[in-house]
Parts: sequence; structure tokens; C-alpha cells
Amino acid sequence: MKTSVRGGTRLAAGLLVLLSSALPHLAFAQGESAVPFLLIAPNSRSSGIGESGTGSVDDASAIFWNPGQLAFMDGHEISITHANWLPQFQLPDLFYDHLNYMQRVDAIGGTIGASITYLSLGEFQITNSSGPEVVGKFRSYEYAVTAGYATKAADDLGLGMNLRFIHSALSPVGTEGEQGNGIASTVSVDLAMMWRPKVLNVPLLGDLGKHLSLGVNLTNLGPKVTYVDAAQADPLPTNLRVGLGYKILDDEYNSMEATLDFARLLVRRRSDGTSDALPKALVTAWGDGGLRKVIPSGGVEYWYGSPRLIALRIGYFDESADFGNRKFLTFGAGIRYDIYGFDFSYISAGPDHPLSDTIRFSLLIAWGEESETSTTEKPSK
Repeated sequence: MKTSVRGGTRLAAGLLVLLSSALPHLAFAQGESAVPFLLIAPNSRSSGIGESGTGSVDDASAIFWNPGQLAFMDGHEISITHANWLPQFQLPDLFYDHLNYMQRVDAIGGTIGASITYLSLGEFQITNSSGPEVVGKFRSYEYAVTAGYATKAADDLGLGMNLRFIHSALSPVGTEGEQGNGIASTVSVDLAMMWRPKVLNVPLLGDLGKHLSLGVNLTNLGPKVTYVDAAQADPLPTNLRVGLGYKILDDEYNSMEATLDFARLLVRRRSDGTSDALPKALVTAWGDGGLRKVIPSGGVEYWYGSPRLIALRIGYFDESADFGNRKFLTFGAGIRYDIYGFDFSYISAGPDHPLSDTIRFSLLIAWGEESETSTTEKPSK
């Protein structure tokens, strides 16, 4: 992406607005918080089921969807995802990459995870405030490095926590008459739990144990992001996710699971441009839009093979028309062979929608012991 940034403007804030208008899928989130790239679904598998997975994830992407799930995982796993972001704009230097890793460590009684997220926003030009002369160029990008740990509080309850370093490099140059530039760093914390009951007797429904799972993930708890000065600091995209997973079918050759997530951004942006800090925002955010800002998403995943061989996925993402209006169908497929796996997902959001035709590709390598799931022990990945 190439554009001009003139001197004599409030560059950091102005570039945020520029990126918001150039990237409509982030316009609502960017207006409320900084670094909205932290909310992008990082892997093809969950992206294929409506960008959900808080209550059903069972692979290394748990460090994003629900680090509490890591407590139920053994062995080692690594996955890499790439996507050309917003393909409708046809900008080759606008892309998203994500790397996950998890490993069981018996010596510390739990499982560790790590991830790196990188979003390239493209190349920009700097011009004189008095004319169109190009005086320099720079690349805009953002990245986050995350480390997580999870352990079991009970046989069916996993607790997880992430610590994250975030760096946002929107612009390396300052503006005339103003301190600072468009570069900032901060840290955040995630807190999560995953409940996978082995026995759960429900009246009229019977025993739902080994079929039902419930996850909760509160992400991006941390200080505001300061580009210019503290008075203009922007909050992190603190997000609450609650998810359910339910195993519909599970036999030797066939398995099917439905998943449903509810996500709510816990950011309170006032009309004067100021925002509430944590922990106050966890409460006051609900006074702005209430439940209308809750985003439901979900889908169904089907696997065939013993061990797992081929997967088909479908899902839907539904955001209120008053708060972002992102609505799209998702489709996906996957294949597993020995320790290797490959997944892809596709978004269908209608003609001219910037998210439409977004394709993610993920490569997975898993070795060692098997992961526990909400149902019976699953075959090798």
C-alpha cells in the first residue's frame, strides 16, 4: 500500500485514521481501540467455522482462542498461517502471518505455548507540508509476541494465562510542532479457562459429558497505547470471548462438532475522544451498546478417517449493523497425514466487501502424545 503522509499534520493520529479508512474491516475496531490486529482470527481451521473456537479448540492455536485448553494437550505442535489481507484491494504488501507453538512440560505440571503475529500495512511516502515532493518512505507494520502457560485445576478444568508484548510501527517520523511519532509498544495479559466435563447429567438430555465443552477467554488486559502523549493514548482491544463446543457425532470413521462463540469488545470510547482505563472499562463498556455489541459466530466441522484424514467446515460471523456490520459466511477444509496437516479457509462476504475472498493457509506439524478433547480420545492428527 502506497500513500502520502504530509508534514504539519498530527501524523500518528492521522495515520490511524488513514489506515481505518483504507481498511474498512478495521474501521469500527480502530475507532475504539489501538492495535485491532490482535483480534484477527489467526488460523485457517477456526476461520473455516465462522472465526470461532473458544469452547472447541484443540490445537496449538489455543494460545489465541483459549489458552486454558493448553492444559489438556500433550506432545508438541507447531502451526504457521499466512493470508493476503483484504484481497479486494489487491495490495501485495498487505498481509498477515501467524506462528504458534505448544509443548507439554511435565516438570512444571502444565503446557507452554508461544505465538508471533505480524501484520504488514504496506509502504507509505512522506511529502513536504508545502508541496508534493517525496522526501522519504517508510513501511508500517504491527506485531505481537505471546507466551502462555496452562495447567489443570481439576481433571476437567484447565486454567491458562498469556503474557504479550505488542509493537505498533505506524510511522517512524514525528510531525511539526508535536512530540512523538507513530511508534509505540506495550504489554498485555490474557486470562482463560476451559471446562471439559467427563460426566454432566442434564435433565431430559441425559449425560452430556465428553460431548460438551465451555471456554472463557478475557484478552488484552493492559495499559493504553501511547503514540504521541498520554492524553492521546488509545486503549487496547480488550475482548471477552465465551464459547461452546458440542460433539454431535463420534465413531471410528466419522466425527462432527458444532461450535458457537460470543465476543464482546470491552472498550469505552467517549464522545470527546477520551476512553476509560482498565479495570473501569470492564464495567463501563457495557453501558455503550450493551448486548448489541456482542458478536455471535460459529460453525460445524466434520472429519472423516481413522485416524483423522479429511475435514470439511462451514460457519457464519454476524456483527450488528450498528457496530461494524461484518457479516460473512466461511468455508474451510483440511487434511492430515502422519504428523502433518494442512488447512485452508475462505470468506464469502458479498461483492465489493473488503473481506470477501480472503483465504488463509495453515501448515501444522504435531508429534508426541495426543491431545485430550471434549469427547472420547481422538485418533492421531
